[in-house]
Amino acid sequence: MRGMGNMQGMMKQMQKMQKKMTEAQEKLGEERIVGEAGNGMVKVTVSGHREVLDIEIDPELADPDDVEMLQDIIIIATNDALKKAEQLSESTMGQFTKGLNLPGMF
Repeated sequence: MRGMGNMQGMMKQMQKMQKKMTEAQEKLGEERIVGEAGNGMVKVTVSGHREVLDIEIDPELADPDDVEMLQDIIIIATNDALKKAEQLSESTMGQFTKGLNLPGMF
């Protein structure tokens, strides 16, 4: 019977940790991260779940004769925002894994 009490206690701890993880993931999704390129002329906003939410382009940058440059700057700004979102996710969710290597979990 003694082992059952330990098992129940461990299950309660796991449930608490799961609840905290779920809350952290929800909060992470509410975060807004901005990536920039071209000295701030292009800004891409993503959520903590790495979803692109908004793209701002300074009208001065929109040269119809140089669309490739604009495309490149958008890619750079998007990658910057996604990198920042990944770092935020790792710092937020890393508290639950503390050294565990769980590929693809977050």
